[in-house]
Amino acid sequence: MAQEKTPLPAPKAKPSLTVTTGLPTTQVMLARLQANGSLAAWQEAVVGAEANGLKITEVRVNVGDRVQRGDVLATLQSDTLRAELAQAEGSLAEATANAQETKVQAERARSLQQQGFFSNAQLSQALATEASAQARVQSARAMVQLQQLRVAQTVVKAPDAGVISARQATVGSVVAAGTELFRLIRQGRLEWRAEVTAADIGRVQVGATVQVTAASGQVLRGKVRMVAPSVDAQTRNALVYVDLPAVTGTARAGMYAQGEIMLGQSQAMTVPQTAVVVRDGFSYVYTVGADQKVSQIKVRTGRLNADRLEVQSGLSPDARVVFSGGAFLNHGDTVRVVPADPTPASAAK
Repeated sequence: MAQEKTPLPAPKAKPSLTVTTGLPTTQVMLARLQANGSLAAWQEAVVGAEANGLKITEVRVNVGDRVQRGDVLATLQSDTLRAELAQAEGSLAEATANAQETKVQAERARSLQQQGFFSNAQLSQALATEASAQARVQSARAMVQLQQLRVAQTVVKAPDAGVISARQATVGSVVAAGTELFRLIRQGRLEWRAEVTAADIGRVQVGATVQVTAASGQVLRGKVRMVAPSVDAQTRNALVYVDLPAVTGTARAGMYAQGEIMLGQSQAMTVPQTAVVVRDGFSYVYTVGADQKVSQIKVRTGRLNADRLEVQSGLSPDARVVFSGGAFLNHGDTVRVVPADPTPASAAK
């Protein structure tokens, strides 16, 4: 009889790739909220004409100019007002002289009344004349002050330091009281009005640090000043107002900007960013079992800090994760394992 042959053992699967593996690491990561919004003037002051019916004779500033509080922005024609001021000052001088004369007469009447030469009625008349003259002096003085104020209003001054953002004043135009001549961004400061969803609005705290990147590329740092008390009924978003410093770069009011609002710190399980493979819109990591075969695991990712990515769910803390080479693997592949450096490449500050 022929002797039965002993079956040969199945050949081991040849490793398809050499990979590095390691364990997930727990570290402190910053919680950030990304948002979009627009840059706007922190406060925009409207500078108008106080005098009525006067012609602009000079405009000293233009859009973009930086001014200090009290700087002259424009001047109005003042010839007529100065003439009226001179007339009022003359009336005051005349009233003052008359008041001095009536005062002397009143003192003389008191003396003569004490000597019996003047009656009480004559004394009362002299005192009344003196009081009337003093009243005319006060009225004339008030008129002088009024004319001085009107002359002062022919010089339009900056109410605060800042940057001129708009100018309607033109030489030769006649303006009415209240006419807008300039707009001024007070202190040159901007603010970022970030749109935040209703679900995230409760996470934002006043005073939180914010980093804003304007459409021009300039990076600004600021702090949350206020969270809007209501949510827009159309967009279901709320505004977060972020104070920014005085801007001297390329950022401008009206620009679109993106930013990150810092929400604090928390512990997170992380893996290298290279360990996460995105396929069909989902995130996966590959783990290696004792048989050197890989398993594809669907995970949910979160924050990114340098080259470390947070894994929020789907991964066990003691799983051996493929740190590099996962993009070329499929579920069930056999691999050759080379341990990775267990120390994270970076840590959150």
